[in-house]
Amino acid sequence: MKAYSCRQCGNALYFENSVCVECGVSLGYSAQEHEIVPLNADGSYVDTDGLVWHVCSNLFLSGCTWLARLEGGQCWACDLTRTRPADEDLEGLSNYEVAERAKRHLLAELDALGFPVVTKAEDPVNGLCFDLLSSVGEQVTIGHAEGVITIDLAESEDSHREYVREQLDEPYRTMLGHFRHEVGHYFEWQLMERPDVPDGGARLERARELFGDERVDYQETIDRHYTDGPPQGWENSYISSYATMHPYEDFAETWAHYLHICDAVETAASYGLVPAADLVGRQRFRDLVTAVWVPLSTALNLMNRSMGQDDLYPFVIGDEVLTKLDFVASLRP
Repeated sequence: MKAYSCRQCGNALYFENSVCVECGVSLGYSAQEHEIVPLNADGSYVDTDGLVWHVCSNLFLSGCTWLARLEGGQCWACDLTRTRPADEDLEGLSNYEVAERAKRHLLAELDALGFPVVTKAEDPVNGLCFDLLSSVGEQVTIGHAEGVITIDLAESEDSHREYVREQLDEPYRTMLGHFRHEVGHYFEWQLMERPDVPDGGARLERARELFGDERVDYQETIDRHYTDGPPQGWENSYISSYATMHPYEDFAETWAHYLHICDAVETAASYGLVPAADLVGRQRFRDLVTAVWVPLSTALNLMNRSMGQDDLYPFVIGDEVLTKLDFVASLRP
C-alpha cells in the first residue's frame, strides 16, 4: 500500500483508519482521489469538483471507510458484495469484517494498476460480484464462476485457516491471497476468453503456451493432483504446487503473486525501504522481480526469522515463472 497521512495534522495513517488517532478527525477513503480524506462534522466530504460524498453506511457493520455518493447509502466497494451473512449469524458477521477489509485492499490495488472492475448491476453478464458466505450452517467452496467470486468466511479465522494450510501442505494461506487468486480467474475470463475483447485471441494463445490448454478436463486434473501430488521438479516451472493442478490454477496463482509483488514493492518504496529510482526504467516485470523483489523478500524473510516467525514470502521464483509473471504484467491496461 502507498503511505497515507492525515491531511489535517500529517500523522501517518493505515488504509483502514476511520479516525486519526493524533488529531481525532474522522476519515474516509476517496476512491476517486485515491486518498484518505478528512470528513466534516456531519460525515461528508466535498471533493475538488464540488461533489459531496458521505461516509459509507457499512462503517459499523464491516469497518468500511470508503465514501458513498448518497447520504445513508453504501459505497461502490460494498455494492460489489452480493451476499453477506444474516444479521443473526454473529460468527459469520465477525468473519465478514475481515473478508471485507481484504476485498477493499484488493479493489484499491486493482484500481491503482488500472484493471477495470464493474458490478453485476452495471453489467449482469461480465460484471463482478462477491458472495461472502458463512459456513456456520453449510459447506462453502471458495471459487469463481462467471463473475461471481465465492469466499468461505471461515477463512477469516486464523485457527481454521492454519488447519487447512497444514492439511493441504501449503506454505502460505491468507484471506487477501484468496481474493487475489479468485479475481485472477475473473480477469483471465475477461481479458482472454471474451470474444469481443481486442487481442483476446492472441493473449489466449500465448497463455496456452505458458500455462497449458485450459480446455483439459478440470475435475480429472484436480483428482489426479490430490491422488498423486504435484509432478517431480514442479518448483522449476510453477510458483506453487497448487498451480500444477490445472492451467486455470497456474494462471490464477501467477496472477495472485503478481499482485503480491506489486503491492509489497509499492509499500516498501512508500516507506523508503526501496529507493524509488530502483523502480524506474524497468521495461520487463522480471527485471523488477530479480533486481528489487528477490533481495527485498530475502531481507524480509530474514527479518521474520529474527523474530521467530515463518518466512514472509516462502516461494522460489524460477525462470519459467518469471516468464509467466511477465505475461500477467503485460495484461495491465
